[in-house]
This record gives sequence, structure tokens and C-alpha cells, in this order.
Amino acid sequence: MIGWPQQRSSGDSGQRPGIFGRERLLRREAVFAAEAQRTQGHTEMVAKPARKSVAIVVPPSAQSLDVSGPLDAFLEANRQSTGGDLYDVRLIATGVSRNIKAGGMSLVADSSIVDDVRSIDTMLVAGTPDYALAYASAEFHAWLRRRAPKTRRYGSVCTGAFFLGAAGLLDGMSATTHWQHAAELAERFPAAKVVPDQIYVQDGALYTSAGVTAGIDLALKLIEDDHGRDLALTVARRLVVFLKRPGGQSQFSAHLAAQIADEGKIRSLQHWILDHLSLDLTLDSLANRVAMSVRNFTRVFQGETGTTPADFVEMARVDAARRLLEESETPLQRVASRCGFASPDTMRRAFLRRIGTGPNDYRERFRR
Repeated sequence: MIGWPQQRSSGDSGQRPGIFGRERLLRREAVFAAEAQRTQGHTEMVAKPARKSVAIVVPPSAQSLDVSGPLDAFLEANRQSTGGDLYDVRLIATGVSRNIKAGGMSLVADSSIVDDVRSIDTMLVAGTPDYALAYASAEFHAWLRRRAPKTRRYGSVCTGAFFLGAAGLLDGMSATTHWQHAAELAERFPAAKVVPDQIYVQDGALYTSAGVTAGIDLALKLIEDDHGRDLALTVARRLVVFLKRPGGQSQFSAHLAAQIADEGKIRSLQHWILDHLSLDLTLDSLANRVAMSVRNFTRVFQGETGTTPADFVEMARVDAARRLLEESETPLQRVASRCGFASPDTMRRAFLRRIGTGPNDYRERFRR
């Protein structure tokens, strides 16, 4: 027989439930559990990162890798993500027609500047060998000036910087482009601060990269900024590229210079220098190594490489020091010694000549 609930004693915190009371409590707990599960699911759904809209703007006769390099990097980030697609990437044509050429490829853009109305998180203007078109694209200039301020970040790959410059978007800003066109960019747009020897340059919301494959480096940097180093490194491995290239952010390092010489002796010597930077690499010792007189060695070396032996050695030592500063906490004294500099002060002066900043400032800036 079911009776009324017992009278609570003074030590009880509340009424003890009978069978009906226990049923009500169980139903209430079930409701609370369902609500908690629904709330947790909602929280997880909210925590999932929203897809970022990436627009690659393709001028006429674009350099194909300027388009496909960043495109593949962002799409690979989608494939490697465990939380769904991270980027919604689209191509935008700069003319009325969506049919565009990129190198030997015929592409159909998702939209054109005439009809594209979707929001843009990240906008990159691809480069083209016909970058002289940048000076005769008034409608495109107006579109860039209208859309760029509404993006979170915008920029260019290679000679795409000329289109940004013609639209007035480089004025007062630091930027880079392909090393062969850096002097022309600086001459055409004197209000811009052109940095000729960097893989990519960030100045606020503006991101510009050097030539062709450097667009992949820039895309990896953007992916790392958005989703962390681990994902960017995974994407780099899948694309079989460096997350950060040997030689740091320089687009023309001693490693590249060592591939230019035609003379077998000189090219072999350059690679030997790169492997023995801590030695005393005087002009006499280098000439002796290739069995030449100092005068003849200097003439042949400069003719083959476009630089003097002393300049090449200093470039190689600065490149090696940059890598150590970027990748380790090695003290400056040890960095200088390992890279062949007589002292940290000698290294500092070489850094100021080559990249315009000292080793301490370089390490700090690179890690920001």
C-alpha cells in the first residue's frame, strides 16, 4: 500500500519523494539530460570554424602557377582538415567574360568583376607576363578600390602587385613582387615601399608575394595564420614544398645563386663554400682551391655568377645565420661563429648591408 510521503525530520534538506515523486524526478532528469546534450551539440556546432571566402582575381593571360599554386594550397587545407572545408575558393575574371587564359590553360571563372557580389575574406590578384595591362584597367582599378577595404586581407602574387599599385593600394605600404620587376615597381609607384628581396611581405591587411611559386609560400603563411602551424606543415608536405624555404624569406639566396654558374669549377666551389662557412674563406684560399691566380679567379667567378667571391661568401653566411635565427634560440655569439663571422658585430654589419636590419631585430620580426 502506497502512503503519503513521510514527514521530514529537522535534519532532512527537503521532502523525500515517494514513487510518484521519484518518477517526476526521473522525468525531470531526463529532460535536463536531453537539454544538456542539445546544448553541447549546439556548442560544438558553433565552435566549428566558418569557411573563409578566398577570391583569386585572374587578369588576362595570367601566369598559371600564380593561380593554381595558391588555389591548390587552400584546397589541400580543406582536404587535410578534420572539421570540414575551411575555405571557399573562387576565381574572378577581370573582364566581362568568365572565360580566361592562364598560361596554356583555358579556365572558366566562377564570376567576373562585373557580377561578383559575394563577400570576400581574402583576395589575391594573380600576376601576368602582360602586366603592362595594369595601366589601362580603369574599371578593374575602381573595383579593387571598392572591394579591398571590405576584405579582411588582400594582396597579390608576382606582378599582380602592379594592378594594386595602379589602383593606389600600394601607396605608403611595403610590398614585393618578382625580383626581376621590383625596380620597375618601385619606379612606377614611388609612394610604395618596395622590398625586392623577400618571398612575401605583410603590411597590415596587405600581403604581397614574389614571383610564381612564391604564391604557394604566401598561401601557406595565410593558412598558418588562420589554422596554425600543424595544418600548414601538413599542406606543405602534401605539396612537397618547404613551409619556410632554406635561406629564410629571401627570394634570391646563395643556394639559388649557386645554381647559376656554368663553369664546373666555380659551381663546385660555391657548393663547397655553402658546406664550409665556418672556415676562413679568404680570396687567396678560394683561388688556391680551384688552382687559379687570384686575379683570374676573381674575373671568372664574377663572370659566371654576376657577383664577387666576397659578396657570395657574405650572402651565404647571412643566409645560414638567418636560418639559425628563424629556427632556433642559438645565442648570437654561437650563430656568428658557426656561420663564419669573426664576431657578432661583424655579423650585425653584414645583416644591415644585406637586409637592412640587425640579427636581434630580424629574429624578433620573423617570429611575430
